[in-house]
Amino acid sequence: MRHRFHAGLSAGMVSRVIPLLAIGGLFAACREAQAPLDAPITASQFSHTSGNGLRGAIAFHREIGDVEIFATNADGSGEIQLTDNTALEFSPVWSPDGRRIAFSSNRAGHFAIFVMRANGTGVIQLTHDTDHEFFTPVWSPSGRRLVFTAVRDGDVQAFVMNANGTGLTQLTNGPAVNVPTAWSPDGRRIAFRSNRDGDNEIFVMNVDGTRVIQLTHNTASDEGDRAGWSPDGRRFVFSSDRDGGDLDIFVMNADGSGVRQLTYNDGVLDDDPVWSPDGTHIAFASTRDGDGEIFVMNPDGTGVTQLTFNEGLSDGVPSWRAQPLP
Repeated sequence: MRHRFHAGLSAGMVSRVIPLLAIGGLFAACREAQAPLDAPITASQFSHTSGNGLRGAIAFHREIGDVEIFATNADGSGEIQLTDNTALEFSPVWSPDGRRIAFSSNRAGHFAIFVMRANGTGVIQLTHDTDHEFFTPVWSPSGRRLVFTAVRDGDVQAFVMNANGTGLTQLTNGPAVNVPTAWSPDGRRIAFRSNRDGDNEIFVMNVDGTRVIQLTHNTASDEGDRAGWSPDGRRFVFSSDRDGGDLDIFVMNADGSGVRQLTYNDGVLDDDPVWSPDGTHIAFASTRDGDGEIFVMNPDGTGVTQLTFNEGLSDGVPSWRAQPLP
């Protein structure tokens, strides 16, 4: 597979992560049916008034020399930094109740899965196996389990465990790269990207690793660290370079039919889309202003709005909860 910047990290940071991950992934492009032009990017266009504009909070990681976890209200206000050390801390994801954040970090000397309170306190290490490196956690809808990526000697597989770190179980096997990206809203399936057919495609499986179904079928790279179902389970968002250029955002029906392209930006990387908790918006990372920033848009690709503005810094892999920041 073709390696790209992983999860919103620059080339320097990637060189420290990719040899362990071998799972590719920040950004690349596409094209399918005509779509409306993106809205002009200026400042945040949403009201900061409670009850108007976007609701909830978005967590993401930012490269600031090292990589740290930040959060902002979904309207772009009230940004806060949640971690602050010399480690690489990335791929944050809110728990379903919005009270905790799971993430990957090498603060213990190797990459492991950690969880912390929503305000950045109470950090707990969940994985301790130093034979593996652990990345990209995803919560189950109940908040009782986590699925994530484990890497050992170039072998990249999906594992699951209880939210307290017990019950570690491997879900996928074989020589392919298998990276979980989402848990279905009904709790019955897990989405993952895999190169088992020669390029990155989107697959789903039962939560015990059985009944694998391939959703996308092409020679492009279909991916996204948060590629997954809408809250009602009817649609599925992902990123792809299927138009032969850089990554863009696509949406399809949950069975893989009806693929529609949402973003069209030559020379720009749009990646890692994630649904808002109410399914009315999609957050994603993009390099359209020259570096990685967090954007939101409507599910039809209209109303694109920039939330973060950090010249020379890179923001990536957003996760959205229903509650605003305190």
